Amino acid sequence: MAPSSRFTYRRASRKFHCMLLLILGSICVVGIIAHAQKISYFFRPLWDVPPPPFELLPHYYAENVSMDYLCRLHGWSVRSEPRRVFDAIIFSNELDLLEIRWKELDPYITKFVILEANTTFTGIPKPLFFAENRDRFAFAESKIVHGVFPGRVAEHGSHEDPFKLEEEHRISMNYLLRELSGISFGDLLIMSDTDEIPSPHTVKLLQWCDDIPPVLHLEMRNYLYSFEFPVDYSSWRATGHVFSEWTQYRHSRQTDVLLSDSGWHCSFCFRYLSEFVFKMTAYSHAERVKHKDFLKHSRIQKLICKGDDLFDMLPEEYTFKNLIKKMGSIPRSASAVHVPAYLIQNADKFRFLLPGGCSRSPG
Repeated sequence: MAPSSRFTYRRASRKFHCMLLLILGSICVVGIIAHAQKISYFFRPLWDVPPPPFELLPHYYAENVSMDYLCRLHGWSVRSEPRRVFDAIIFSNELDLLEIRWKELDPYITKFVILEANTTFTGIPKPLFFAENRDRFAFAESKIVHGVFPGRVAEHGSHEDPFKLEEEHRISMNYLLRELSGISFGDLLIMSDTDEIPSPHTVKLLQWCDDIPPVLHLEMRNYLYSFEFPVDYSSWRATGHVFSEWTQYRHSRQTDVLLSDSGWHCSFCFRYLSEFVFKMTAYSHAERVKHKDFLKHSRIQKLICKGDDLFDMLPEEYTFKNLIKKMGSIPRSASAVHVPAYLIQNADKFRFLLPGGCSRSPG
């Protein structure tokens, strides 16, 4: 090959390799941008540290065991009469879970305190779902303390800070509790989301036992979409408070004490596909909806029955061991044991929450 030909070949080869590197580099950059959240979550164990561990209190319960014995088993004493109990929730649209929650807890509750707004945390107008369906909860009418928070509609092209609006809801709940509910110092106050349901025997234990911690978190078993998909026991935000002048309505960590196995957290446990879409666009993490295809009913239905994540996200874990362990679909469970009694008593009505009921109608 002539020198000039070899020079031309080498120059063309360098151009080809440079062009190839440029294309591969561009693909990598686009891939990193498109999957930045996944990459960030996968490497979370390298850049984030877990919160301090809880002091996990053993939880003892069996049927037909006296309350005196159960209190002593926990290291507490039994009261001569039960505390009054106030159940306080900020409500969105979880009507089915609200019915299960209130029916399950009704024998132990003095007042059901419920606050709802006419906008979502993201500034989208919404109906007052509870007010419009209040007749459904006539069984608890004498116990209901209902408040409405006047939300703000986001201006076109702008976004409300969902966490700021959520905080304003909690301030409004403090007013509802202190001024309108009739709660007094020494009463038991349960703070949790609608889908975080304390078990009746947990409420009864805290109602009847003296010397309990003034504030304690309630560990709940996590379920996704229904009680067919148990996830883990990582839900801890629900709390029980012996009400005092210092009590503030919050949904964040307030103590290091955690009472184990205290109820059920059934996240995205909706009857209709339209309810899934509503929550995906309404709650504080609505930014996880990357594009409109995420909201297609066919996609959501497929993911529900597979036990996969609606937002195509990796698990939020602090160790590679736990992250890898939780990757992939949630294994199905055929067990409907140790779930809310009202759910089993009304299995036909709530079939979508039980094993084999993953199919949803549009709504």
